[in-house]
Formats: sequence, structure tokens, C-alpha cells
Amino acid sequence: MLKRLMAVAAVTATLLLAGCGNDYGVDQHGQKIASERLDKQWKVINYWAEWCGPCRIEIPELNSLEKQLQGQSVGVFGVNFDGLQGKELSDASTALGITFTVLAQDPAEAFDLPRSEALPVTYIIDEKGKVRATLMGEQTAAGVLAKIKELRG
Repeated sequence: MLKRLMAVAAVTATLLLAGCGNDYGVDQHGQKIASERLDKQWKVINYWAEWCGPCRIEIPELNSLEKQLQGQSVGVFGVNFDGLQGKELSDASTALGITFTVLAQDPAEAFDLPRSEALPVTYIIDEKGKVRATLMGEQTAAGVLAKIKELRG
């Protein structure tokens, strides 16, 4: 009886731990993304590509936005539209001067994001994982900050 209870407890603990947080893969540097960096906080998720002129102009604004949002429970994350991985993703991120976190694994499924055919596109997602805004085209740090402030009320 005791062995059976211990086995049930072990299985239950394993299932509970497995359910803690989502797997967001790694960033552009190959570092694992901790689930608490995306779960239970607001997120600004921007899709970019090397060949996208407006994306190149927007990236310094997103770098600035990330610095301005530090300590405010809002993260800035990039996703390469072309699905670059490993060294290619790292090289592209470096070449474009990206300092915010770039997710190697597209989080579209986790947050039910539609596939956009236009770039750049930026999604603002609340702490519950709900898309609150879709911003098409080149954004500024000030514009995204104002939108976040409006949405957070």
C-alpha cells in the first residue's frame, strides 16, 4: 500500500512539474528561455526579417523600448519571420544590432497569433496570454509605450 501511494505521489509530482510554464526554446545566443520571462507578464512580440527595410529602421526603437520597459513586467521579444535558427539567427540578430531577446522558436501557437504576410508586425499580449493589439508596420518606442499604457489602463 505504501509503495503504491509513493508511486502515485511520484507520478503526480512529475505531472505537476511538467505543467509548470511553457517551453519557449532558446534565444539568438542559444540560451534557454525561462517560462517566467514570458508567462504572467505583458509581452511585445515583433516579427522581423533581414530583407525588410522598415524592420531595419524599427529595430533601434525596439532596443530602446526594451530598456525603457525594464522592471515593468513587460518583455520585448523578436521572432525572425524566415525561421532562421542557430548561427544564422545569431548572425542576423547581430548584423541588425538587435539587443532584445529573439526567440528561435516561434511562439505563434502558444499565443494564437495569426501569420502575417506583411512586415513588420508587432503584437502586444497581456499577462494572461491574450493578444490585446496588433500593430502593423514600423513602430516607435514612444508609440508602443503609449499603446501599452492605454491597454493596461
